[in-house]
Amino acid sequence: MSRSLSKRTRFAVFKRDLFKCQYCGATPPDVVLEVDHIEPRSEGGSDDEGNLVTACFDCNRGKANIRLSVVPESLADRAARIAEAEEQLAEYRAIMRAIEDRKEEDIWEVIEALYGVTETTNGRYASVKRFLERLPFHVVIEAARTASANMSFYGLERKFRYFCGICWNHLKDEGGE
Repeated sequence: MSRSLSKRTRFAVFKRDLFKCQYCGATPPDVVLEVDHIEPRSEGGSDDEGNLVTACFDCNRGKANIRLSVVPESLADRAARIAEAEEQLAEYRAIMRAIEDRKEEDIWEVIEALYGVTETTNGRYASVKRFLERLPFHVVIEAARTASANMSFYGLERKFRYFCGICWNHLKDEGGE
């Protein structure tokens, strides 16, 4: 048995929903509006205004007696969600690039403090990077400055070994070894 909604109830739902289809956003005069049940009558849904929503003819017929909670998101909503996800991903990548750039600058700052130049050979770049991954920047840069000052009359290799010794001692002191 089909129960009809009163004109008063229909108008109250249309007014509450600003005379706009809650599925696709269409408005009169482009579409004919109807009142749809969020929980279908066939599944025990009531005619209370809290269970009613404004829908255009096409959306209401397409939805049939499917619960509103399982209706797929609209194309516009999906596009907006995807655009938001893309924007968040772009921001995340920008932050990660900034972190990598800062790490790169830290490595070269340590090398310059150690040697007075921003050039390195023999895997020294990789060693400095590893120390910076395990020790705070201020500890590594101080080790480079100390090695440079105390070993200024010795060769680059001896200065580098002294720097590494200072860093390894810090790692041992912190229990990182």
